[in-house]
Amino acid sequence: MANKLNVNPTRMVLTNLKRRLKVARRGHKLLKDKRDELMKKFLEIVRQNKEMREKVEEMLQKAHSSFVMARAVTPTEIIEEALMFPKKKISLEVSTKNIMSVDVPVLSFNTEGDSNDIGDIYPYGFATTSGELDVAIATFSEVVPYMLRLAELEKSAQLLAEEIEKTRRRVNALEYVMIPNLNETIKYINMKLDENERGNLTRLMKVKDMMLEQARQKG
Repeated sequence: MANKLNVNPTRMVLTNLKRRLKVARRGHKLLKDKRDELMKKFLEIVRQNKEMREKVEEMLQKAHSSFVMARAVTPTEIIEEALMFPKKKISLEVSTKNIMSVDVPVLSFNTEGDSNDIGDIYPYGFATTSGELDVAIATFSEVVPYMLRLAELEKSAQLLAEEIEKTRRRVNALEYVMIPNLNETIKYINMKLDENERGNLTRLMKVKDMMLEQARQKG
């Protein structure tokens, strides 16, 4: 239910309230448009996130299965020795991009190692290890960019969801509180001003009648 603001019913206040109402209505429209656009972006990111998560889980499952097979056919000591000194090092870089006034993360990585060959990822010789371990290492290496992309999407979805909720609250505050209150107050002031105008007109008519009566008596 709309509540009247506690203001003096004057024409200056009425003018200011009408200006505020105009700004509130414009802000309400802009925020609704922003909310709708955020929802479109959010749903698109959620769709991409679902597809990327399925891909990452499939690749990790493949890598895990290969690693389990490698452990089954290779002594644990040999595997631990083979993986003790990684041949390459990954450095993570984080930046941001703006989506509808929301800064979402952009993740990238650089690979550093003894060789510039991206395919040279195995920190061991092939004489004492199994092919399953090679598959596991290769798959883990391939999944890294997809995992970073998944992290981007999940964080972006979280940030957009928070912004959607903030925008929704602002839209509701304008739609159900501020705009109705302003309308109710403007209506009240208009009624008061009309009432005052009618009272002034009545007083003027009475004064006129009194002056006419005095003039008649003198005549």
